[in-house]
Amino acid sequence: MLLTPFYKTKLNRDTFSRSPVARVISASLLVVVAAGCSNNAADATSNTNVINSANAKASSAIVSKDSNAAVVKSLQANLKTSGIEETILSAVPTDMTDIYWVTAEGLPSFFTDKAGKHIIQGQIIAVGKEAPVDISAALVASTAQQALKAVDKKDMVIYPAKGATKAVVYAFTDADCGYCRKLHEEMADINARGIEVRYLAWPRSEESVPKMEAIWCSQDRKAAMDQGKAGANVQAPSCANPVREHMALGAKLGVRGTPAIFTESGQQVGGYLPAAQLAEAIDAS
Repeated sequence: MLLTPFYKTKLNRDTFSRSPVARVISASLLVVVAAGCSNNAADATSNTNVINSANAKASSAIVSKDSNAAVVKSLQANLKTSGIEETILSAVPTDMTDIYWVTAEGLPSFFTDKAGKHIIQGQIIAVGKEAPVDISAALVASTAQQALKAVDKKDMVIYPAKGATKAVVYAFTDADCGYCRKLHEEMADINARGIEVRYLAWPRSEESVPKMEAIWCSQDRKAAMDQGKAGANVQAPSCANPVREHMALGAKLGVRGTPAIFTESGQQVGGYLPAAQLAEAIDAS
């Protein structure tokens, strides 16, 4: 997935601006991203991997749940010294000696060293065996899986599978995104293939937020989503809605363009894919 360089957790009119550290750290690409609409933070269709993920096996290592309190404390202190006020939630050991996988509040996960002095973003490949091994893939997927599983179904717009459900995907979407509309046009075909689609809101600009909030505030969200994806100007009374929370979640998972599609296991399969290709990518064909 594309890692957004540290969005701030406070989502207001500055939601789409970068925090100080973001101006220092360049974006990293962890998986091949298919066609999608960029939020102008980076090209959502680019690929800068040193080793293409398709050629690297994902690590099968179990993600440790034991956070190192000393690393968390050191990293938090070092960030504060550099004028970065972010809350570090955990730092768990990885397959690399003295390298930890960090989860932070409202930020994409990243790696750090034992002293908490360095922030490392991007794909990390282990070599020296018959095939390269992507040790970051399992960590990234685990983070996404846990975060997406915690989202209440009532806070999503869900298009259920027709017949038996073979797979479930989460899609961060923007009603004003052309590729999101292309995906939505194939919804009947996607559902007919046994795939349930769970939409989360990801307006790519502040101007798109009111439309997404109106969709989520509509009595019939699916009808409103259909209308919004068809280009209609959706209107609805204001209400308490999860749009900003979805935006924060997307920032945490490194979403930088739409549609951003994740499997239940937390793997990002890319952006727009035709129904048949999507089914093949998630083993639902």
